[in-house]
Amino acid sequence: MNAARAILLALLLGWIFPAFAEVAVPPLTGRVVDTTGTLSPGDIASLTQTLEDLEKRKGSQIAVLIVPTTGEETIEQFSIRVAEAWKIGRRKIDDGALLVIAKNDRHLRIEVGYGLEGVLTDATTRRIIDEVITPKFKTGDFADGVAASINRMIGLVDGEQLPAPEPEHWQAPNLFDQIDPFNPFVIVGIFVLGSFLRTMLGRLLGAAATGGIVGFFAWMLAGSLGAAVLLAIIAVVVTLLAGSWGWGGPGGYRRGGWPGGGYGGGYGGSWPGGGRGSRDDGGFSGRGGGFGGGGASGSW
Repeated sequence: MNAARAILLALLLGWIFPAFAEVAVPPLTGRVVDTTGTLSPGDIASLTQTLEDLEKRKGSQIAVLIVPTTGEETIEQFSIRVAEAWKIGRRKIDDGALLVIAKNDRHLRIEVGYGLEGVLTDATTRRIIDEVITPKFKTGDFADGVAASINRMIGLVDGEQLPAPEPEHWQAPNLFDQIDPFNPFVIVGIFVLGSFLRTMLGRLLGAAATGGIVGFFAWMLAGSLGAAVLLAIIAVVVTLLAGSWGWGGPGGYRRGGWPGGGYGGGYGGSWPGGGRGSRDDGGFSGRGGGFGGGGASGSW
């Protein structure tokens, strides 16, 4: 019995310790994730723009990950875990690819999704590593090595026949890309519509109807559920406030009925995060692409 317990304990320890020894997959914070500080902000911005242009043009996604080490795992084991976690590429099209670099280990791998295995073959990716990446990495020129390899991969993907990307209109754009909810014309339009519906339907029902109509048209124009919800809420608030100055409503809703008698400066400032920034600031994610181990590995 003691021998059986010892064997069972050894098996459990054999399962548990390797699990704790695994290097965690970094969160997908952008098209280029560098946990080592190897690439400058300018390098990352340039690569990000190149990769974003590829996705807009072809629909395919390529991402770059640089980590210090893969720990006890091989580069192949680690990169497939990254691929499974990030899901780069489109679902059911599987047109994603990853360039994973373990800087301190001096190992790297190009991981290729199912849908790109016909163009980014094992032999092709091996040549990219041997002819493009490795020579530059040996001299310490990591930025040029990454950029040159990405350009080579994009050139090959551009020649592949893939389903066209979805129209930009329906790709859940940034909330403020299509509609500025604080544009004076938008507010005035909502105010006029809300006052009319409030007069016809009453205070609460009129506000709800205004919010529904404005939200529907915002969704149709922007293709963004977030923009639609935000504008619907603004429409409801503006319609309710309309009664504060005696604008419509059965029985003439009393003037000043809303606390403060007005906006009180509540809409005077800019919305947090309203400025246009990098689409990778929380806006980039894998789209469900699958990987099966295609690609190639190398070292320098």
